[in-house]
Amino acid sequence: MARAGLTAERLTRAGAELADEVGFDKVTVSALARRFGVKDASLYSHLKNSQDLKTRIALLALAELADRVAAALAGRAGKDALVAFANAYRDYAREHPGRYAAARLRLDPETAAASAGGRHAQMTRAILRGYDLTEPDQTHAVRLLGSVFHGYVSLEMAGGFSHSAPGSEESWSRALDALDALLRNWPAP
Repeated sequence: MARAGLTAERLTRAGAELADEVGFDKVTVSALARRFGVKDASLYSHLKNSQDLKTRIALLALAELADRVAAALAGRAGKDALVAFANAYRDYAREHPGRYAAARLRLDPETAAASAGGRHAQMTRAILRGYDLTEPDQTHAVRLLGSVFHGYVSLEMAGGFSHSAPGSEESWSRALDALDALLRNWPAP
């Protein structure tokens, strides 16, 4: 019998909060059960296992991040859109480090196809239309942007830029300037 008040959605949100507090890698059904003061078995009416919980958190994070990016992009184009997109990712990672880690969880193809991941790719491609890139260069540029954004944010969150000048904020701004210049002057194959 399902415990009153517990639902898959409530557990997913609580798991996302736990991920932000202790790290996505430490989220388990047992840790979540302790948060609610119940036995692990009480959660199995709503969750299959820890992997199911992590997948649900990943889907939540992808949707939240897509909504945030879409709001940031509204009415913007060119470099303004690029900067808004990048800053939305960076801000989300800073505010929700566990959820951000969850958004990078490898999903099975069927789950990935049904997730908000496709919205992320569509929004990235929408930015690139302002730079007149066509295929296959557009795909290369999507991968480049993802690598720079995620790589920078991951290194910054790990403290990789905290030991030298200039500060990471200045480097972030310069990196976005450089990406804009590169996208405007994309090399021919």
